[in-house]
Amino acid sequence: MPFAQLVIGPPGSGKSTYCDGMQQFLSAIGRKSSVVNLDPANDHTSYPCALDVRDLVTLEEIMRDDELGPNGAVLYALEELEENWEWMEERLRGLGEDYVLFDCPGQVELFTHHSSLRNIFFRIQKLGYRLVALHLTDSYTLTLPSLYISTLLLSLRAMLQMDLPHLNVLTKIDKLSTYTPLPFNLDYYTEVQDLSYLLPHLAAESPILRNSKFEGLNKAIIELVEDFGLVGFETLAVEDKKSMMTLLHAIDRAGGYAFGGAEGANDTVWQVAMREGMRTMDVRDVQERWLDRKEEFDEMERKAWDEETRSRDAPSLTDDAGDEDDDDEVEEIERHFPDSGVKVIRRS
Repeated sequence: MPFAQLVIGPPGSGKSTYCDGMQQFLSAIGRKSSVVNLDPANDHTSYPCALDVRDLVTLEEIMRDDELGPNGAVLYALEELEENWEWMEERLRGLGEDYVLFDCPGQVELFTHHSSLRNIFFRIQKLGYRLVALHLTDSYTLTLPSLYISTLLLSLRAMLQMDLPHLNVLTKIDKLSTYTPLPFNLDYYTEVQDLSYLLPHLAAESPILRNSKFEGLNKAIIELVEDFGLVGFETLAVEDKKSMMTLLHAIDRAGGYAFGGAEGANDTVWQVAMREGMRTMDVRDVQERWLDRKEEFDEMERKAWDEETRSRDAPSLTDDAGDEDDDDEVEEIERHFPDSGVKVIRRS
């Protein structure tokens, strides 16, 4: 049974960057993966593309032949893909049991009320795929109360529209410290705690929002979000391995991913970490790493990278010394693991 991530989100949220980074991470932990580009406007992908919707239809062709604008052309292209489903189905079957990442277009209409993308997802599901929808949002939206509330509404609507196992993700969390300081800790936003505390900050954001008409509307919106009680957020710094590992654990839980054999023969350190459950980062760890002590952690990582580079460049005296280095590497990682009872066997 193949597994897949459906990567959705507004433009600029980092969907293609995420697909590129996640494919590299999956390769490092031993999962064979492929990326499918469903965006007819994406003519330059940073990742190797196993299947590209532009081989069927391109945005430029639709805009020229049907005299549509960019947004209308993207909607038309997805309708065209839905109509020619056999083309897609044949190529997906050719991917076998690969773990698949679907890089979707950024037009919010497609995952809020237009039906074509949803119908395509359900057809993928009928092929036997276990799907998880991953809704990415730039963490910059936390810096303005109005943007954050808009993000909550968009995330809620996408969850109801997609009707699939779903995770909302705040991307570029490593950039958050460069923005205006947040009035609350990060867990307030990721766990969507009592939104009434945002109302004074919302009124202070703009004179227009202090109008009595907007006050009633703002209260109604936050009550709507809280009544559903569905929205929460994971965080992601795509270049940080621990952040990627934490998110992948959450995706695996949501999609029911089952790990393969656990013999441990010739596994890399990161394969061992994923299998044995290396301690993942909760939101307090994220707060400390990327907001409270970012410069300190950056310096620690820089020193660790320098030391790793010197160790790698140093000539190995004997093969036995190389084996000892491998053992030391595994022991370093194992300090973060609970005892799983799995014995790691290294083949010489």
